[in-house]
Amino acid sequence: MQQRNPGNRRPTGTDGSDFSYRMVVDNRYTKVAKGKSTLSKILVIQAVVLLVGVVDMLLTYVNKEPFETLVVVSSSITAISIVVGEIGQKRSRVNFLRLYMAASSIGVLGSVASVIQSRTQLKVIHDPSNWETEKVALLRIACVFIGLFVQIFSITATTSLIRNMSPPKRAS
Repeated sequence: MQQRNPGNRRPTGTDGSDFSYRMVVDNRYTKVAKGKSTLSKILVIQAVVLLVGVVDMLLTYVNKEPFETLVVVSSSITAISIVVGEIGQKRSRVNFLRLYMAASSIGVLGSVASVIQSRTQLKVIHDPSNWETEKVALLRIACVFIGLFVQIFSITATTSLIRNMSPPKRAS
């Protein structure tokens, strides 16, 4: 069959009755493609949030304050999980996507724990009059809560993608 000509005319060599023989893409594959696209966008957002967190850590270092071990470890785990998630998404590896979900959740929970553990950040939350002087603490708090919000979307998108990637169960 020839390619379609402009003007929405029927291709030569067919009378239009061959539509029943044309291939139809299974709905599961289109859902996988949409899920991969969504996960790719979520990974980019997570990387940007992580980058802001790393800038915050560098500002802490420039101010000659000691690094918080929990922040460094959770940021490292999150960075590794983003790489694993990208590999899992690109190569359609379900085990990598599961590892990504677990590792990124641990990283985000570590970040939340570091904010809860830090007394200065809790003081900033409770006293809005200090917001002007404590911009770095506000940046850290905002970064952590945006990361938590993105993580919720990440888990739902990854779970849906894994479910659609897995072959359907056969009835016995």
